[in-house]
Amino acid sequence: RFMLKDMLEDDYEVLLAENGLEALKILRDNSEILSIILLDLIMPQMDGYEFMKEVGKDSTLSRIPIIILTAESSAEVKSLRMGAADFLPKPYNEPEVIKARVEKTIQLFESKNLISATSHDSLTGLFRREFFFNYAGIADQYSPDEKMDVIAVDINRFHMINEIHGREYGNHILKKIGKSIKEYSEQKGGTACRSDSNVFFLYIPHQDNPEEILRIITPDDINISFRVGIYSSADKNINIANRFDCALLACNSIKDNYSSNLAFYDDAMHEKVAYEERLMSDLPKAIGEKQFIVFYQPKYAIQSEKPVLASAEALIRWKHPEFGMVSPGAFIPLFENNGKIHELDLYVWKAAAEQVAQWKEKFGVTVPVSVNVSRVDILEEIFVDRIREIVNDAGISPEEYMLEVTESACTEDSDMIIKKICELRELGFRIEMDDFGTGYSSLNMISSMPIDILKLDRGFVKNIQDDPKNFGMVEIVMDIAKLLGVKVVAEGVETEVQHELLKKVGVDVIQGFYYSRPVPAEEFEKFISSN
Repeated sequence: RFMLKDMLEDDYEVLLAENGLEALKILRDNSEILSIILLDLIMPQMDGYEFMKEVGKDSTLSRIPIIILTAESSAEVKSLRMGAADFLPKPYNEPEVIKARVEKTIQLFESKNLISATSHDSLTGLFRREFFFNYAGIADQYSPDEKMDVIAVDINRFHMINEIHGREYGNHILKKIGKSIKEYSEQKGGTACRSDSNVFFLYIPHQDNPEEILRIITPDDINISFRVGIYSSADKNINIANRFDCALLACNSIKDNYSSNLAFYDDAMHEKVAYEERLMSDLPKAIGEKQFIVFYQPKYAIQSEKPVLASAEALIRWKHPEFGMVSPGAFIPLFENNGKIHELDLYVWKAAAEQVAQWKEKFGVTVPVSVNVSRVDILEEIFVDRIREIVNDAGISPEEYMLEVTESACTEDSDMIIKKICELRELGFRIEMDDFGTGYSSLNMISSMPIDILKLDRGFVKNIQDDPKNFGMVEIVMDIAKLLGVKVVAEGVETEVQHELLKKVGVDVIQGFYYSRPVPAEEFEKFISSN
């Protein structure tokens, strides 16, 4: 020991231990700064073999390379199998050779640890995403014909675990789950990674019972649940990252479905994704070529002896050159979720303002038109100026242009929303609260929201003639409107019975198929002429 210390102490700080027990204590006290262990196999109290077993159990200690000191060549194979990096034979006759081998071993293991730090997640020990994809790609090259399952695992509501129990407890759960996933993937002959905070990917040979993963990775002592998306026998012609996007898509398809926690990526899902991708990529061209058509649905004031056309709502339709008329239910949520809805809103706002001006010139009367604005639209810094500019450019007044804001849009950032709405009303714009009764707004928020019209959601209207509770809710809304001093519009009115009941209860304006479906601007003109 002292001979080795004399040889090495000019270049290294050397710590000495007489036996394995003493060495373990030194190791644990200095694990972050130690670069190498020179280990004799024959020692009192704990020999070198027992010491290596203990070191191998600790992931922090096992990163430190071990050089075995022995004169017995027969010990080399057993030591290598236990993790030894190199050997120094006794006696120590060549100090420069010993120093060189120590230096080389340290360099090799420092490089290995550096690579491991960038390729592996420090918390779970699993691959990081990019290294995982590279590893899976190499596996495909070696076994191109083997069927592989691509699996995405997401922990439900994991952010709540961190909020309630703290990040340390959350990390404990991730480590535990990561260990189970690692063991499962290796048992099946595959590999795994931690892709995101609480999302894991697995790439394993095809399984006939892939649902067993839920049973195996779910901890018995922790109340958590998972969503699992599986792309079974994945198409290897698809880029590896895109294959996992498919599995993640299946996983996210059951995000709000608490009756199911396993979903498979299939042809129908693939077609839906391809269709949505096509719609997304076609959006700029569709706007440039004016494939989008603004339809108008009439609103009639019904409290006079004879219904009178009061206004219209602008609604978008897409006449796609290949797909024909695309349902708004297919593209509006898609553009909302991908941050593209603002481009479409702007298109509708301008078209509606120009249409009001055209009708005013043609018929000599104003038909006010309402357009939909989202929470994202309102919170945009230049929103008020942009709406004012659109109206001014069209040559109409703010009183001829109404803005519909959904109730749910007003529940977050309500102070900022109220501020913007106040600015718009000061300019003369009228504000409708759309879908009233479907959101979670408080009565206090409604009372402070400066609106002109409450728009009763169609859900209340649908069964008004059959369900006394629904009719009672309409009466409550009417009382709220009277208290606020605002008018009420009922949408989704389809029958004469609904019409008469709503008129009786005091609804001011009706919108729905009872009068007309949404129609193109030219067809809408017959309603103007007849009034």
